[in-house]
Amino acid sequence: MAGRRVVACEHCATLHERMPIESGAIATCTRCGYILYRQSGVSLQGWIALVVGALVIFAIANCFPIAWLKLQGLTVDASLPGALWMTWQQGHEVLAIMTGLFGFWLPLTQLLFLLWALMAIHARRLPSDFHYGLRFFHLVGSWSMIPVLMLGIMVAMVKFSGLATLTIGPALWAFAILTFLLTGLSRLTAHRLWGYAEDAGLVQVSGQDVFLDDPVASCGACGFVQNMPGSGTCFCHRCNARIHLRRPNAGSRVWALVIAAAIVYIPANILPVMRVRTAAGESAHTILGGVIELWQLGSWDLALIVFVASVVVPLTKLFALTVLMLNRNWRGRAIQRQRTRLYELIEFIGQWSMLDVFVVILMSAMADFPGVSQVIAGPGAASFGMVVILTMLAAMSYDPRRGWDQQPASQRLRTIQSPPHAGASHTVTGVTQS
Repeated sequence: MAGRRVVACEHCATLHERMPIESGAIATCTRCGYILYRQSGVSLQGWIALVVGALVIFAIANCFPIAWLKLQGLTVDASLPGALWMTWQQGHEVLAIMTGLFGFWLPLTQLLFLLWALMAIHARRLPSDFHYGLRFFHLVGSWSMIPVLMLGIMVAMVKFSGLATLTIGPALWAFAILTFLLTGLSRLTAHRLWGYAEDAGLVQVSGQDVFLDDPVASCGACGFVQNMPGSGTCFCHRCNARIHLRRPNAGSRVWALVIAAAIVYIPANILPVMRVRTAAGESAHTILGGVIELWQLGSWDLALIVFVASVVVPLTKLFALTVLMLNRNWRGRAIQRQRTRLYELIEFIGQWSMLDVFVVILMSAMADFPGVSQVIAGPGAASFGMVVILTMLAAMSYDPRRGWDQQPASQRLRTIQSPPHAGASHTVTGVTQS
Protein backbone atom coordinates (compact mmCIF):
# COMPACT_ATOMS: atom_id res chain seq x y z
CA MET A 1 0.00 0.00 0.00
CA ALA A 2 3.02 2.34 0.00
CA GLY A 3 2.40 5.52 -1.98
CA ARG A 4 -1.38 5.09 -2.07
CA ARG A 5 -3.84 7.43 -0.34
CA VAL A 6 -6.72 5.35 0.92
CA VAL A 7 -10.19 6.43 1.98
CA ALA A 8 -12.82 4.13 3.52
CA CYS A 9 -16.52 4.46 2.78
CA GLU A 10 -18.34 5.51 5.96
CA HIS A 11 -21.43 3.47 5.08
CA CYS A 12 -20.02 0.14 3.90
CA ALA A 13 -16.28 0.23 4.88
CA THR A 14 -15.06 -0.46 1.32
CA LEU A 15 -11.55 0.87 0.77
CA HIS A 16 -10.85 3.18 -2.19
CA GLU A 17 -7.73 4.83 -3.48
CA ARG A 18 -8.10 8.61 -3.22
CA MET A 19 -7.12 9.91 -6.62
CA PRO A 20 -7.20 13.42 -8.13
CA ILE A 21 -10.50 14.24 -9.84
CA GLU A 22 -11.67 17.19 -11.88
CA SER A 23 -12.98 20.38 -10.31
CA GLY A 24 -16.68 20.00 -9.52
CA ALA A 25 -16.53 16.19 -9.59
CA ILE A 26 -17.67 13.78 -6.89
CA ALA A 27 -16.07 10.44 -6.04
CA THR A 28 -18.62 7.85 -4.95
CA CYS A 29 -18.32 4.39 -3.45
CA THR A 30 -18.51 1.64 -6.05
CA ARG A 31 -20.25 -0.63 -3.56
CA CYS A 32 -22.99 1.45 -1.89
CA GLY A 33 -22.90 4.73 -3.84
CA TYR A 34 -22.07 6.97 -0.86
CA ILE A 35 -20.14 10.18 -1.62
CA LEU A 36 -16.49 9.65 -0.64
CA TYR A 37 -15.07 13.10 -1.43
CA ARG A 38 -15.57 16.13 -3.66
CA GLN A 39 -13.22 18.34 -5.62
CA SER A 40 -14.21 21.97 -5.27
CA GLY A 41 -13.14 24.76 -7.55
CA VAL A 42 -12.80 27.06 -4.52
CA SER A 43 -9.25 27.52 -3.25
CA LEU A 44 -8.21 27.67 0.39
CA GLN A 45 -8.07 31.46 0.17
CA GLY A 46 -11.59 31.45 -1.25
CA TRP A 47 -12.89 29.28 1.61
CA ILE A 48 -11.22 31.59 4.14
CA ALA A 49 -12.89 34.61 2.53
CA LEU A 50 -16.28 32.88 2.69
CA VAL A 51 -15.84 32.02 6.37
CA VAL A 52 -14.79 35.59 7.24
CA GLY A 53 -17.82 36.89 5.34
CA ALA A 54 -20.07 34.44 7.18
CA LEU A 55 -18.73 35.66 10.55
CA VAL A 56 -19.47 39.28 9.60
CA ILE A 57 -22.99 38.34 8.49
CA PHE A 58 -23.43 36.31 11.69
CA ALA A 59 -22.59 39.40 13.77
CA ILE A 60 -25.13 41.50 11.84
CA ALA A 61 -27.80 38.81 12.21
CA ASN A 62 -27.46 38.78 16.00
CA CYS A 63 -26.74 42.47 16.71
CA PHE A 64 -29.67 43.95 14.79
CA PRO A 65 -33.43 43.32 14.99
CA ILE A 66 -35.07 40.71 12.82
CA ALA A 67 -38.19 42.88 12.64
CA TRP A 68 -39.96 45.80 14.29
CA LEU A 69 -43.57 45.22 15.28
CA LYS A 70 -46.10 47.91 16.24
CA LEU A 71 -49.42 47.23 17.95
CA GLN A 72 -51.68 49.82 19.62
CA GLY A 73 -48.85 52.31 19.98
CA LEU A 74 -46.39 49.78 21.39
CA THR A 75 -43.18 48.82 19.54
CA VAL A 76 -41.12 45.65 19.85
CA ASP A 77 -37.62 45.00 18.45
CA ALA A 78 -37.43 41.26 17.86
CA SER A 79 -33.98 39.63 17.75
CA LEU A 80 -32.61 36.14 18.37
CA PRO A 81 -30.60 37.07 21.54
CA GLY A 82 -33.66 38.91 22.84
CA ALA A 83 -35.86 35.89 22.21
CA LEU A 84 -33.42 33.60 24.05
CA TRP A 85 -33.20 35.95 27.02
CA MET A 86 -36.98 36.30 27.19
CA THR A 87 -37.43 32.53 27.10
CA TRP A 88 -34.95 32.25 29.99
CA GLN A 89 -36.81 34.91 32.00
CA GLN A 90 -40.09 33.08 31.48
CA GLY A 91 -38.63 30.12 33.36
CA HIS A 92 -37.91 27.86 30.38
CA GLU A 93 -34.16 27.55 30.92
CA VAL A 94 -33.87 24.16 29.17
CA LEU A 95 -35.60 25.52 26.07
CA ALA A 96 -33.43 28.66 26.06
CA ILE A 97 -30.22 26.62 26.38
CA MET A 98 -31.31 24.17 23.69
CA THR A 99 -32.24 26.80 21.10
CA GLY A 100 -29.31 29.01 22.06
CA LEU A 101 -26.88 26.17 21.37
CA PHE A 102 -28.40 25.17 18.03
CA GLY A 103 -29.12 28.67 16.74
CA PHE A 104 -26.22 30.71 18.13
CA TRP A 105 -23.32 29.08 19.98
CA LEU A 106 -22.73 26.00 17.85
CA PRO A 107 -22.96 27.84 14.48
CA LEU A 108 -20.54 30.45 15.84
CA THR A 109 -18.22 27.72 17.14
CA GLN A 110 -18.37 25.94 13.79
CA LEU A 111 -17.33 29.10 11.92
CA LEU A 112 -14.52 29.97 14.34
CA PHE A 113 -13.01 26.49 14.31
CA LEU A 114 -13.35 26.30 10.53
CA LEU A 115 -11.51 29.61 10.10
CA TRP A 116 -8.81 28.48 12.55
CA ALA A 117 -8.27 25.20 10.68
CA LEU A 118 -8.20 26.81 7.23
CA MET A 119 -5.74 29.48 8.36
CA ALA A 120 -3.45 26.82 9.85
CA ILE A 121 -3.49 24.72 6.66
CA HIS A 122 -2.97 27.80 4.47
CA ALA A 123 0.01 28.87 6.62
CA ARG A 124 1.35 25.28 6.40
CA ARG A 125 1.93 25.24 10.16
CA LEU A 126 -0.41 23.04 12.15
CA PRO A 127 -0.62 23.80 15.89
CA SER A 128 -0.08 20.98 18.36
CA ASP A 129 -3.79 20.93 19.23
CA PHE A 130 -4.94 20.80 15.60
CA HIS A 131 -6.28 17.27 15.96
CA TYR A 132 -8.28 18.20 19.07
CA GLY A 133 -9.78 21.20 17.31
CA LEU A 134 -10.89 19.20 14.29
CA ARG A 135 -12.32 16.45 16.47
CA PHE A 136 -14.48 19.05 18.20
CA PHE A 137 -15.38 20.61 14.84
CA HIS A 138 -16.48 17.16 13.66
CA LEU A 139 -18.82 16.81 16.66
CA VAL A 140 -20.57 20.20 16.38
CA GLY A 141 -21.14 20.15 12.61
CA SER A 142 -24.42 18.19 12.72
CA TRP A 143 -25.95 20.44 15.40
CA SER A 144 -25.69 23.81 13.63
CA MET A 145 -29.26 24.72 12.63
CA ILE A 146 -29.22 28.16 11.01
CA PRO A 147 -31.30 27.03 7.95
CA VAL A 148 -33.98 25.68 10.32
CA LEU A 149 -33.87 28.94 12.28
CA MET A 150 -34.33 30.93 9.07
CA LEU A 151 -37.44 28.95 8.18
CA GLY A 152 -38.71 29.45 11.73
CA ILE A 153 -38.30 33.22 11.35
CA MET A 154 -40.40 33.16 8.19
CA VAL A 155 -43.17 31.13 9.88
CA ALA A 156 -43.23 33.42 12.94
CA MET A 157 -43.40 36.57 10.79
CA VAL A 158 -46.30 35.19 8.74
CA LYS A 159 -48.24 34.45 11.92
CA PHE A 160 -47.91 38.08 13.07
CA SER A 161 -48.11 39.84 9.71
CA GLY A 162 -51.90 40.27 9.99
CA LEU A 163 -51.97 41.14 13.69
CA ALA A 164 -49.40 43.93 13.92
CA THR A 165 -47.56 46.38 11.71
CA LEU A 166 -44.37 44.58 10.77
CA THR A 167 -41.19 46.16 9.41
CA ILE A 168 -38.35 43.91 8.26
CA GLY A 169 -35.03 44.47 10.05
CA PRO A 170 -31.43 44.00 8.85
CA ALA A 171 -31.08 40.70 10.72
CA LEU A 172 -33.66 39.00 8.51
CA TRP A 173 -31.59 39.60 5.37
CA ALA A 174 -28.44 38.65 7.27
CA PHE A 175 -29.95 35.31 8.34
CA ALA A 176 -31.04 34.65 4.75
CA ILE A 177 -27.49 35.25 3.46
CA LEU A 178 -26.01 33.28 6.35
CA THR A 179 -28.22 30.32 5.47
CA PHE A 180 -26.76 30.13 1.97
CA LEU A 181 -23.19 30.62 3.21
CA LEU A 182 -23.41 27.93 5.88
CA THR A 183 -25.05 25.53 3.43
CA GLY A 184 -22.05 25.94 1.14
CA LEU A 185 -19.55 25.79 3.99
CA SER A 186 -21.14 22.58 5.28
CA ARG A 187 -19.19 20.77 2.54
CA LEU A 188 -16.02 21.57 4.47
CA THR A 189 -16.26 18.63 6.83
CA ALA A 190 -13.49 17.57 9.21
CA HIS A 191 -12.58 14.74 6.83
CA ARG A 192 -12.20 17.21 3.98
CA LEU A 193 -10.00 19.50 6.06
CA TRP A 194 -7.78 16.53 6.92
CA GLY A 195 -7.65 15.81 3.19
CA TYR A 196 -6.41 19.36 2.51
CA ALA A 197 -3.75 18.94 5.21
CA GLU A 198 -2.78 15.56 3.75
CA ASP A 199 -2.44 17.00 0.24
CA ALA A 200 -0.24 19.77 1.63
CA GLY A 201 2.06 17.18 3.23
CA LEU A 202 1.30 18.40 6.75
CA VAL A 203 -0.09 15.18 8.23
CA GLN A 204 0.35 11.44 7.86
CA VAL A 205 -1.13 9.97 4.68
CA SER A 206 -4.18 7.76 5.21
CA GLY A 207 -3.69 4.07 4.49
CA GLN A 208 -0.09 4.33 3.37
CA ASP A 209 1.16 1.64 5.77
CA VAL A 210 -1.91 -0.60 5.71
CA PHE A 211 -1.59 -4.37 5.26
CA LEU A 212 -4.72 -5.75 3.63
CA ASP A 213 -4.23 -9.20 5.16
CA ASP A 214 -4.93 -7.74 8.63
CA PRO A 215 -8.20 -6.11 9.88
CA VAL A 216 -8.55 -2.54 8.57
CA ALA A 217 -10.65 0.27 10.03
CA SER A 218 -11.04 4.01 9.55
CA CYS A 219 -11.19 6.81 12.10
CA GLY A 220 -14.62 8.40 12.37
CA ALA A 221 -13.13 11.77 13.33
CA CYS A 222 -10.49 12.23 10.60
CA GLY A 223 -11.01 9.35 8.15
CA PHE A 224 -7.52 7.91 8.67
CA VAL A 225 -7.29 4.26 7.53
CA GLN A 226 -5.08 1.92 9.57
CA ASN A 227 -4.79 -1.66 10.70
CA MET A 228 -6.64 -2.79 13.80
CA PRO A 229 -5.18 -4.94 16.59
CA GLY A 230 -6.83 -8.14 17.66
CA SER A 231 -8.74 -6.38 20.44
CA GLY A 232 -10.96 -4.56 17.92
CA THR A 233 -10.23 -1.10 19.34
CA CYS A 234 -7.28 1.27 19.20
CA PHE A 235 -6.35 4.95 18.88
CA CYS A 236 -5.98 6.81 15.62
CA HIS A 237 -2.37 7.34 14.60
CA ARG A 238 -3.24 10.77 13.20
CA CYS A 239 -5.77 12.44 15.54
CA ASN A 240 -5.59 10.15 18.60
CA ALA A 241 -9.34 9.48 18.58
CA ARG A 242 -10.53 6.06 19.69
CA ILE A 243 -11.28 3.73 16.76
CA HIS A 244 -13.64 0.77 16.82
CA LEU A 245 -13.93 -1.71 13.98
CA ARG A 246 -17.70 -1.22 14.35
CA ARG A 247 -19.62 1.00 16.76
CA PRO A 248 -19.90 -0.96 20.03
CA ASN A 249 -23.39 -1.76 21.34
CA ALA A 250 -24.90 0.14 18.42
CA GLY A 251 -28.08 -1.93 18.31
CA SER A 252 -29.00 -1.56 21.98
CA ARG A 253 -28.12 2.14 21.94
CA VAL A 254 -30.31 2.83 18.90
CA TRP A 255 -33.25 0.93 20.37
CA ALA A 256 -32.94 2.77 23.68
CA LEU A 257 -32.89 6.17 21.98
CA VAL A 258 -35.75 5.32 19.61
CA ILE A 259 -37.96 4.10 22.46
CA ALA A 260 -37.11 7.16 24.56
CA ALA A 261 -37.93 9.47 21.63
CA ALA A 262 -41.25 7.69 21.03
CA ILE A 263 -42.19 8.13 24.69
CA VAL A 264 -41.24 11.82 24.79
CA TYR A 265 -43.08 12.41 21.50
CA ILE A 266 -46.43 11.82 23.27
CA PRO A 267 -46.27 14.82 25.69
CA ALA A 268 -44.66 16.88 22.92
CA ASN A 269 -47.94 16.62 20.98
CA ILE A 270 -50.38 16.63 23.88
CA LEU A 271 -48.91 19.49 25.93
CA PRO A 272 -49.12 23.05 24.59
CA VAL A 273 -45.97 24.34 22.88
CA MET A 274 -47.01 27.93 23.65
CA ARG A 275 -49.60 30.02 25.47
CA VAL A 276 -51.02 33.24 24.04
CA ARG A 277 -52.19 35.95 26.45
CA THR A 278 -54.41 38.75 25.20
CA ALA A 279 -56.81 41.22 26.75
CA ALA A 280 -59.59 38.71 26.05
CA GLY A 281 -57.91 35.88 27.95
CA GLU A 282 -55.35 33.10 27.56
CA SER A 283 -55.26 30.24 25.06
CA ALA A 284 -52.97 27.23 24.67
CA HIS A 285 -51.67 25.96 21.33
CA THR A 286 -50.33 22.53 20.44
CA ILE A 287 -48.25 21.63 17.38
CA LEU A 288 -51.28 20.63 15.33
CA GLY A 289 -53.11 23.72 16.56
CA GLY A 290 -50.36 25.89 15.10
CA VAL A 291 -50.63 24.09 11.75
CA ILE A 292 -54.40 24.67 11.68
CA GLU A 293 -53.92 28.33 12.57
CA LEU A 294 -51.50 28.86 9.68
CA TRP A 295 -53.96 27.16 7.33
CA GLN A 296 -56.79 29.42 8.51
CA LEU A 297 -54.59 32.48 7.96
CA GLY A 298 -54.31 31.47 4.31
CA SER A 299 -50.65 30.36 4.53
CA TRP A 300 -51.31 26.81 3.37
CA ASP A 301 -47.74 26.47 2.09
CA LEU A 302 -46.17 27.28 5.47
CA ALA A 303 -48.80 25.15 7.21
CA LEU A 304 -47.71 22.24 5.05
CA ILE A 305 -44.02 22.91 5.81
CA VAL A 306 -44.64 23.03 9.57
CA PHE A 307 -46.78 19.87 9.41
CA VAL A 308 -44.07 18.00 7.52
CA ALA A 309 -41.26 19.25 9.80
CA SER A 310 -43.11 18.75 13.09
CA VAL A 311 -45.24 15.67 12.44
CA VAL A 312 -44.13 13.80 9.33
CA VAL A 313 -40.35 14.09 9.86
CA PRO A 314 -40.22 12.83 13.50
CA LEU A 315 -42.54 9.93 12.72
CA THR A 316 -40.56 9.12 9.57
CA LYS A 317 -37.29 9.03 11.53
CA LEU A 318 -38.75 6.76 14.21
CA PHE A 319 -40.35 4.44 11.64
CA ALA A 320 -37.27 4.34 9.38
CA LEU A 321 -34.87 3.58 12.23
CA THR A 322 -37.21 0.82 13.41
CA VAL A 323 -37.29 -0.68 9.90
CA LEU A 324 -33.50 -0.53 9.62
CA MET A 325 -33.07 -2.23 12.98
CA LEU A 326 -35.62 -4.99 12.29
CA ASN A 327 -34.47 -5.84 8.75
CA ARG A 328 -30.73 -6.40 8.94
CA ASN A 329 -30.44 -9.73 7.12
CA TRP A 330 -28.75 -9.72 3.72
CA ARG A 331 -31.30 -9.63 0.88
CA GLY A 332 -29.13 -8.59 -1.99
CA ARG A 333 -27.02 -5.60 -2.93
CA ALA A 334 -29.94 -3.61 -4.38
CA ILE A 335 -31.97 -3.90 -1.15
CA GLN A 336 -28.96 -2.96 0.98
CA ARG A 337 -28.37 0.12 -1.19
CA GLN A 338 -31.99 1.13 -0.56
CA ARG A 339 -31.40 0.78 3.18
CA THR A 340 -28.30 2.93 2.87
CA ARG A 341 -30.31 5.59 0.99
CA LEU A 342 -32.95 5.43 3.74
CA TYR A 343 -30.27 6.02 6.38
CA GLU A 344 -28.91 8.98 4.40
CA LEU A 345 -32.45 10.42 4.33
CA ILE A 346 -32.68 10.10 8.12
CA GLU A 347 -29.37 11.95 8.48
CA PHE A 348 -30.50 14.70 6.09
CA ILE A 349 -33.88 15.46 7.69
CA GLY A 350 -32.67 15.03 11.27
CA GLN A 351 -32.50 18.67 12.37
CA TRP A 352 -35.57 20.03 10.55
CA SER A 353 -37.96 18.90 13.29
CA MET A 354 -36.55 21.73 15.44
CA LEU A 355 -38.61 24.18 13.35
CA ASP A 356 -41.54 24.45 15.77
CA VAL A 357 -39.22 25.03 18.74
CA PHE A 358 -37.57 27.99 16.98
CA VAL A 359 -40.99 29.35 16.00
CA VAL A 360 -42.10 29.38 19.63
CA ILE A 361 -39.14 31.35 20.99
CA LEU A 362 -39.26 33.81 18.08
CA MET A 363 -42.97 34.43 18.57
CA SER A 364 -42.35 35.10 22.27
CA ALA A 365 -40.01 37.94 21.23
CA MET A 366 -42.31 39.30 18.50
CA ALA A 367 -45.47 39.33 20.60
CA ASP A 368 -44.10 40.95 23.75
CA PHE A 369 -46.83 43.60 24.18
CA PRO A 370 -47.62 43.56 27.93
CA GLY A 371 -51.33 43.97 28.56
CA VAL A 372 -52.15 43.55 24.88
CA SER A 373 -50.54 40.34 23.58
CA GLN A 374 -47.87 37.98 24.86
CA VAL A 375 -46.63 34.56 23.79
CA ILE A 376 -45.14 32.27 26.43
CA ALA A 377 -43.42 28.98 25.66
CA GLY A 378 -45.19 25.87 26.90
CA PRO A 379 -43.84 22.55 28.23
CA GLY A 380 -44.51 20.86 24.89
CA ALA A 381 -41.75 22.89 23.23
CA ALA A 382 -38.99 21.49 25.45
CA SER A 383 -40.40 17.96 25.04
CA PHE A 384 -40.40 18.32 21.28
CA GLY A 385 -36.82 19.58 21.34
CA MET A 386 -35.84 16.46 23.27
CA VAL A 387 -37.50 14.31 20.59
CA VAL A 388 -35.30 15.97 17.96
CA ILE A 389 -32.14 15.44 20.01
CA LEU A 390 -32.94 11.79 20.79
CA THR A 391 -33.74 10.91 17.16
CA MET A 392 -30.56 12.61 15.94
CA LEU A 393 -28.50 10.71 18.51
CA ALA A 394 -30.21 7.47 17.45
CA ALA A 395 -29.29 8.10 13.81
CA MET A 396 -25.69 8.87 14.81
CA SER A 397 -25.53 5.64 16.84
CA TYR A 398 -26.72 3.46 13.97
CA ASP A 399 -23.89 1.76 12.06
CA PRO A 400 -24.82 1.17 8.38
CA ARG A 401 -21.64 -0.85 7.85
CA ARG A 402 -23.10 -3.79 9.80
CA GLY A 403 -25.71 -4.29 7.08
CA TRP A 404 -23.01 -4.59 4.43
CA ASP A 405 -21.07 -6.98 6.67
CA GLN A 406 -23.87 -9.51 6.05
CA GLN A 407 -22.98 -9.72 2.34
CA PRO A 408 -21.54 -13.15 1.43
CA ALA A 409 -17.80 -13.02 0.81
CA SER A 410 -18.25 -14.44 -2.69
CA GLN A 411 -20.36 -11.41 -3.68
CA ARG A 412 -18.09 -8.71 -2.31
CA LEU A 413 -16.02 -6.34 -4.41
CA ARG A 414 -12.26 -6.44 -4.23
CA THR A 415 -10.85 -4.62 -1.23
CA ILE A 416 -9.33 -1.60 -2.97
CA GLN A 417 -11.31 0.36 -5.56
CA SER A 418 -9.45 2.99 -7.60
CA PRO A 419 -11.90 5.55 -9.02
CA PRO A 420 -10.60 6.97 -12.32
CA HIS A 421 -10.60 10.63 -13.23
CA ALA A 422 -13.96 12.37 -13.54
CA GLY A 423 -15.84 12.26 -16.79
CA ALA A 424 -18.36 9.46 -16.32
CA SER A 425 -22.01 10.32 -15.74
CA HIS A 426 -22.73 7.24 -13.64
CA THR A 427 -21.60 5.97 -10.25
CA VAL A 428 -20.31 2.55 -11.25
CA THR A 429 -16.82 3.94 -11.82
CA GLY A 430 -16.83 5.76 -8.51
CA VAL A 431 -16.94 9.29 -9.94
CA THR A 432 -19.89 11.39 -11.04
CA GLN A 433 -19.74 14.82 -12.57
CA SER A 434 -21.43 17.44 -10.41
